[in-house]
Amino acid sequence: MSQFYFDFTKFNTPFDVTNGSDTVTIRSTKHVVDSCVCANCKNIVAARKAEEAKKMENLKGGFFQDLAEREQHLQWYPKAYVPVTKVGDENVVSITCCTCGTCVCCMYKKAKCKEEEKVVEKVEVKVVEKKECNCDKGAHHHHHHCHCCSPQKSQLRKRTQASAATAAIKPQTIGAPYVKHGSKPATKGGSADGSRHFGPMFNKDLGQHILINPLVSQGIVDKAHLKQTDTVLEVGPGTGNLTIKILEQAKRVIACEADVRLAAELTKRVQGGPFQHKLEILHGDVMKRDLPFFDVCISNTPYQISSPLTFKLIFHRPIFRCAVLMFQREFAMRLVARPGDSLYGRLSVNCQLYSKVTHVMKVGKNNFKPPPNVESSVVKIEPLNPPPPVDFEEWDGLVRIAFSRKHKTLAASFKNTATMQMLDENYRTYCASNDLMIEDGFQIKDKILGVLEQMGYSDARASKLDIHDFLKLLSAFHDANVHFC
Repeated sequence: MSQFYFDFTKFNTPFDVTNGSDTVTIRSTKHVVDSCVCANCKNIVAARKAEEAKKMENLKGGFFQDLAEREQHLQWYPKAYVPVTKVGDENVVSITCCTCGTCVCCMYKKAKCKEEEKVVEKVEVKVVEKKECNCDKGAHHHHHHCHCCSPQKSQLRKRTQASAATAAIKPQTIGAPYVKHGSKPATKGGSADGSRHFGPMFNKDLGQHILINPLVSQGIVDKAHLKQTDTVLEVGPGTGNLTIKILEQAKRVIACEADVRLAAELTKRVQGGPFQHKLEILHGDVMKRDLPFFDVCISNTPYQISSPLTFKLIFHRPIFRCAVLMFQREFAMRLVARPGDSLYGRLSVNCQLYSKVTHVMKVGKNNFKPPPNVESSVVKIEPLNPPPPVDFEEWDGLVRIAFSRKHKTLAASFKNTATMQMLDENYRTYCASNDLMIEDGFQIKDKILGVLEQMGYSDARASKLDIHDFLKLLSAFHDANVHFC
């Protein structure tokens, strides 16, 4: 009987066997010990998790910037001495576990048992009879060590499967043990979509898709052209990957976070560091509160508040310098669309009336954890200063009618019965409030079509008109005492 030990600081696959005087050194992955249920292996896993928790506490933050950084802190395992049974004159090694005697290669599902057998120096050993195994490991598999087909180990296998299912079902919270990459939980919302790779379970209903690519984060910050005197508003900081990049260049960062768990985690991440005094966290829904003063807004925006957040920023006073925002790809393309584009519409016209919008970069879904179902884009919004002196409600009323059927002519869009009724009521109300007489037999339809004919827009289509065309049309309707709100 000889002994060997696992050196878990290496991550070779499946095994690397080298000769020693009295031992055989096996370098394997951490999945072998993590998969075993014997007492010795459980102690090894518990010690590894305790060391990991200690390192995370020393880092003063529960999250790492990416999975590679976290793996770097997981490369710590003790040595586990395990007995080896050598078989006959063929000098082969059947790798068995320390206490339970189960076959290690059966635990590691991706390895073949035949590939695990390595030739070592000849010694006098106990002869063990080979028996063909009934599992899918092959004819040379050692049946008496098999974890998957031996009748004596069937109850152990069932307990292992039950423990794995229980661990997958249990919700994971901040500070919980790390979920192995590639594991398959039994419930919806587990690590199959990457939502638990960082510790907590991210809430997709709140648009929590954490940006994990540091190059994309740095590119967003660079496009904002931050100054050392800037106050930056960040909406949805999440775990703080983008926040740290901003703190390096700005004077102050105000982060609005609706999830108290992530807000607490972000606080822990900067606590005790050089950026602690520069960060202020506002708890709650950003759409339900007044925005503070800021120079620049940078946000990995929750997609469900894209439109209301955009217009909340545009109408914010005092006017800020710029906003660099992450949006769903289609929404971003609508913001920057020009007349004649397929996505050109009411959103494009309303946003471009008050700001200059440019497309910055495309961002793939794999740059997020958990990955969203759609691609993303980053846009830069620069509000016009001073803003155009246009009543937005009047403007939006005209644009809404024009884009109700954007490929039809404006005359056809205005002939809608509900539209004509609304404009007639507005006209009579305006005349009554300003002591203007209404002619006998007045028809609002004739007045509307007359204005369109006079301006030369009767046969024009909204999808081809730019902002200047709509401004001229709005001015002509106001001159004719026609209002849209």
